[in-house]
Amino acid sequence: MQTPLGEARCLLVLGDSVTTDHISPVSSIRSGPAFDHLISQGVSKREVASFGARRGNADVMVRGTFANPRLDNKLIDEVGPQTLHIPSGEVMHIFDAAERYGTEGQELIVLAGSEYGTGSSRDWAAKGTALLGIRAVLAKSFERIHRSNLVGMGVLPLVFKGTEEEGLTGHEVFSFQMPEQVTPGCALEVTASLGDVVRRFPATIRLDTEMEVTYWKKGGILPYVLDTLA
Repeated sequence: MQTPLGEARCLLVLGDSVTTDHISPVSSIRSGPAFDHLISQGVSKREVASFGARRGNADVMVRGTFANPRLDNKLIDEVGPQTLHIPSGEVMHIFDAAERYGTEGQELIVLAGSEYGTGSSRDWAAKGTALLGIRAVLAKSFERIHRSNLVGMGVLPLVFKGTEEEGLTGHEVFSFQMPEQVTPGCALEVTASLGDVVRRFPATIRLDTEMEVTYWKKGGILPYVLDTLA
């Protein structure tokens, strides 16, 4: 069963037209957590191969989520698969930051622009997002299939209702006031706090059908199926 959204930190701040290849690349594994994991398991450098070839290995694929070297994360100054662990001020690989937030009991979100999740439909783009501990993606708009895949993994897609994203830095602490009854296309209130500055604004919950509401409440399609079988 899905637990309520608590206070969340922003793992990534992304712009427009972020593709599923940015989220879950199929390119060669050259460095970073996925490479290090394979080497630690006795794989030689010559046999590391690519994310596309390793897509059956969950340990590799979650470490490869957002590992595209062309990823433009606004939380840091350089293009690449790293982010800022906000409480400590340390720049680190995205997987490592997500793991650290997890040990701290910190929930995570992603801020994004328009057409988030464009490109080919990749199941690992949604799977990896969920496995990193990301509870919600707050964007201007979503690509249709990726939005549906996120719901299927229990990740809540949220859409800005206006221009509320202007001025957000990703350093804020986010909290979400869910409606008493979640229905397709309903709204919630987002609170973004940074020091003494508090911003409140509405966002649309992009659960578009009653079935998607049910999937999300159960934590995704797989928990829903297992619960139904039980």
